[in-house]
Order: sequence, then structure tokens, then C-alpha cells
Amino acid sequence: MTMRRIIAASAVAVLATMASGQGARAANPFDSGPIADFMNIFREQAIPRETVAWKGAEKPGTIVVSTSQRRLYYVLGGGEAVRYGVGVGRQGFSWAGEKTVTMKKEWPNWRPPAQMLARRPDLPKFMAGGQDNTLGARAMYLGSSLYRIHGSNEPETMGAAVSSGCIRMTNKDVVDLYDRVKVGTKVIVRN
Repeated sequence: MTMRRIIAASAVAVLATMASGQGARAANPFDSGPIADFMNIFREQAIPRETVAWKGAEKPGTIVVSTSQRRLYYVLGGGEAVRYGVGVGRQGFSWAGEKTVTMKKEWPNWRPPAQMLARRPDLPKFMAGGQDNTLGARAMYLGSSLYRIHGSNEPETMGAAVSSGCIRMTNKDVVDLYDRVKVGTKVIVRN
């Protein structure tokens, strides 16, 4: 294990311990100031975006998601792809298949679907787009499904199986992908 991975794992453990503090967030001295600023930057970079070799047969401009690796690849062509760390559907909510990006929105509003509200009646019925919104800075809607590739206001969930089937990205990464993707882009999700 590399030193970078050891540091990343340690930081995630510290963040998880801090987040589990039974509602005492306001009293936590790490919630604001230079340490919080460092941790937010570190969380955004815990799974770095990078250009990698790509051996698949997909055309340039295709998105390929590996839910088992918890990575999203944007195929560049010439044997390369941009690799992003993502959060994926938790057990019982993962899926595989092909979709198409049918719509793109910046700072989208969020209305939890009826199925989600039935499971989580504590959720708001509507949340305006913005920093606190679950969908983050950008969303790309997949086909006529309820699934999206979207940003997140919880960057610490990247690399985890935590969603109801959507593909989560850090806001920084989803803005980068959003600027590359067009409506009509093919999205392949593999387990």
C-alpha cells in the first residue's frame, strides 16, 4: 500500500469518526477553519481524476461506469480515457445496462421520487438547486429512468456504494465531465 493510500484511508477514517458524532457537529473544532478547509480539499482529491490507458472498443465520447471498481471512464480515443472516482448504488440499488444522456442541468432542483419518499419520509419533497442540494453542481439525466450522473454535497462518499442507483461524483469532477458530455452521449454501466 502506497503512502498516499495510507494517508487517504486514515483521513477517511477520521472523517467517518467525526461524522458519527451523535449530533454534536457544532461543538467539533474541526468543522471550521484551516483544518476543515484542508480536509475538504483532501476529500475532493482522495480519488484523483486522471487520464489513463483505455483498451475498450467504445467510441470516443462514451461514458463507461464500473460499479465494482467505483470508477467512471470518459473515453477520449487514441487508447485513453479520463477516470473519475464515483459513488454508486448500494446493495439492492445497483444496476447495469446502457442508457443515453437525455438532459443536462446546472445546479438542478431535486424532487425525491415517490419510492424514495416511501423509504425515507424524512426527506423534503422539494429541494432547490444550490450548495446543499443532494444533486450537487451538475446532473446528467439517463434515459427516461430516475437515474442520473450527478454531483454531491457529500464528497466523502466517493468510492462507496451509497446511492439509490445514481452515479455520484465530486462537484469538481461532475463539472469537468458535464463540460465534456453532450445530450445523446452513450452511458454503459457494468457491475
